[in-house]
Amino acid sequence: MPVTTRVRELRGDQGWSQAELATRLGVSRQTVNAIETGRYEPSLSLALKIAKLFERQVEQVFSL
Repeated sequence: MPVTTRVRELRGDQGWSQAELATRLGVSRQTVNAIETGRYEPSLSLALKIAKLFERQVEQVFSL
């Protein structure tokens, strides 16, 4: 079952580039792009870090 994500939308709301988000998360820009396009499902720790950065619950950022 694919995971859907709101990362691109939330990043856009902040006015951040993929590179800026990647720096804030400690990952590569390619990782951010892969998460946004659904080619990569982040680990639990990365998903929690993303949710915390956007001040959301994980379920508000990712869903099945």
